[in-house]
Amino acid sequence: MTKTADDVWKTCLKIIKDNVNLQSYKTWFDPIKPVKLEKNVLTIQVPSQFFYEWLEEHYVTLLRKTIKRELDKDARLEYQIVMDGNSGNNAPYTVNIPTSNTGSNKNPEVLAPMVLGNQIKNPFVIPGLKKVQIDSQLNSNYTFETFVEGDCNRLARSAGFAVANKPGGTSFNPLVVHGGVGLGKTHLLHAIGNQVKMNYVDKTVLYVPSEKFTNQFIDYLKNNAVNEFIHFYQMIDVLMVDDIQFFANKDRTQDIFFHIFNHLHQSGKQILLSSDRAPRDLEGMEERLLSRFKMGLTTDLSIPDFETRMAILEKKMYSDGIELPVEVVEFVAYNVSSNVRELEGALISLLAQSSLNKKDVDLETAKKIIKNFVKSISREVSIDFIQKSVCDYFSVPMDKLKEKTRKRAVVQARQLSMYLAKSFTKSSLKVIGRYFGGRDHSTVIHSCQAVRDLMDTDKEFREAVVDLEKKIQMSIT
Repeated sequence: MTKTADDVWKTCLKIIKDNVNLQSYKTWFDPIKPVKLEKNVLTIQVPSQFFYEWLEEHYVTLLRKTIKRELDKDARLEYQIVMDGNSGNNAPYTVNIPTSNTGSNKNPEVLAPMVLGNQIKNPFVIPGLKKVQIDSQLNSNYTFETFVEGDCNRLARSAGFAVANKPGGTSFNPLVVHGGVGLGKTHLLHAIGNQVKMNYVDKTVLYVPSEKFTNQFIDYLKNNAVNEFIHFYQMIDVLMVDDIQFFANKDRTQDIFFHIFNHLHQSGKQILLSSDRAPRDLEGMEERLLSRFKMGLTTDLSIPDFETRMAILEKKMYSDGIELPVEVVEFVAYNVSSNVRELEGALISLLAQSSLNKKDVDLETAKKIIKNFVKSISREVSIDFIQKSVCDYFSVPMDKLKEKTRKRAVVQARQLSMYLAKSFTKSSLKVIGRYFGGRDHSTVIHSCQAVRDLMDTDKEFREAVVDLEKKIQMSIT
């Protein structure tokens, strides 16, 4: 009985299915259609150039061995790439490519233009243009000029600036930025994207939140257009995906992003990712994807210190043409320390209420407004405020607390600051130590015990501790 192309391919698929994982099988082999079998040459139809290139790069050995096992040692495989034209009236066109018999991954050039499908209009494509142009989805207000630099973000900002000036050409690929809510991750991604667009007008830049990426993928999946989805993202030169932690436990999304990531990275394209935690702490993510995230540079954005918060407020006031008394600005900077978003929100609430009440903002007004209108800010005192209070009390410069010195006055001020930070904040020992020149948790524990011991034996020191505790307590009530 003469074998048909369908018969041969069905048998081949049984072998292939035993040698690849289920998701890869569904993604890369289910869409293939057998076309014809002539003189031990099996022709299969694939939906795109990228599809063909991926098979040749990753599965060529498996395909060749399978075909030869089913037919004979002289058997060959040919691809037929079928893509839709721009118009609904145009018939699909075909490009035939034989596989390499040498096993080389150097594929013959395929001049098949990339065309987005007609079933789904991609929201990133600007309508009304004959040439496909992608809307970068960037906020033009988020730039490096508006991103205030401090110890909390210096490494991330420097790495981002290097990437923006040489996308895909540094070792920071991918660049993964992680940190808590409102610390500037999204701002930094947009700043990098805007800088790339300014430096390289020919590069395609795209910012996409992870949830939008997932929702897009689901839409394409429903319409049997996954290959168009892949095609779209392989056009991007600089891809920024925000909040990748939301890929957790979404296996299909992770699989398709893994393939897109590989293609972009191997093509020298730049990838930027943000997350609320470091890649090593992400749960519900495939190990192969996490390993890709760790290939470049991972850097964090931490809570801004007092000086950086002051700079953020001053920059915001300058850009909005606002003037406020220094003591008011300091009060806001001291009391709103959790993140930049709440810091700016507190300033806006302050100005809004001042305008409604038609009163200038003084310190007392600021205290009332912050207490009554900024519900989300923490009542917890900041470590910066504790340090300043202690240093003012003992007349010790704040910068000395971070230095390695054995001067009694400085050591005592440092130890007391750590003790009060442990008493009045919810910060971990590790975080407290970071505020004192990067000291470890054991130093904080020792300092707290040293303060308690000294309070038991030194009446004057005990009175100083009581005075400072009262001052700090008053600042949060």
